[in-house]
Amino acid sequence: MAERQIKLIWDFRGESAQNTAKHHKIHLEEYVLAQNLTFNITGNKDLSSMHSIAYLVVIESEMIAVRDALKPHRGEVYTPID
Repeated sequence: MAERQIKLIWDFRGESAQNTAKHHKIHLEEYVLAQNLTFNITGNKDLSSMHSIAYLVVIESEMIAVRDALKPHRGEVYTPID
């Protein structure tokens, strides 16, 4: 059985939320490459004009180490959309 995929999420709020989330995504991409993680799934999304997120998807066995190193605000089980 394949490991669950976990979406780690960083929330950014305020007038600079969109730019901050975009910038944070760049650092997440760099981290994925530096740590040789299983997936290279990162992104950012605007939830409103004052709330944006950046995210990184990891497999469950990598989650604790990444969580402790990067301190996301929250996480959820990730289900890829075909």
